[in-house]
Amino acid sequence: MNKTSGYKTKQKEQVLQYLTAHPGQHVTAQEISRHLSESGTPVGTATIYRFLDHLVSDGVLRKYTIDTRTGACYEYLPETGECHRHFHLKCMQCDKLYHVTCAHLSGLDSHVLEHHGFSIDHSKTVLYGVCEQCRKEGV
Repeated sequence: MNKTSGYKTKQKEQVLQYLTAHPGQHVTAQEISRHLSESGTPVGTATIYRFLDHLVSDGVLRKYTIDTRTGACYEYLPETGECHRHFHLKCMQCDKLYHVTCAHLSGLDSHVLEHHGFSIDHSKTVLYGVCEQCRKEGV
């Protein structure tokens, strides 16, 4: 059974369509609201946040809160409810959040567990720096 089958209102379906069209990406409520408004089907921000929280509770989304300046972002999870383990990179110039699956970083994960007895929580792991685009633009 599809975990999202219980969500039938038109507004909720529009939000869910946006999320499923962006699998594996981090999206914000503001991005969803902007997209829906530009598509001619505006949905109130409070409605979006309530629905996102409901989807997080149901295991359909993963919520990431990176810092106090930036609003939470959400990642749509596949039908299995699993998310690939990955690290997060946050650009200090443009505030964009990237998720990176990398064999080298997985090695770090293994090293920390094996040598330090510590298991990393990837939903809380953020490496800060400057993204390639901002470096090129000299921002």
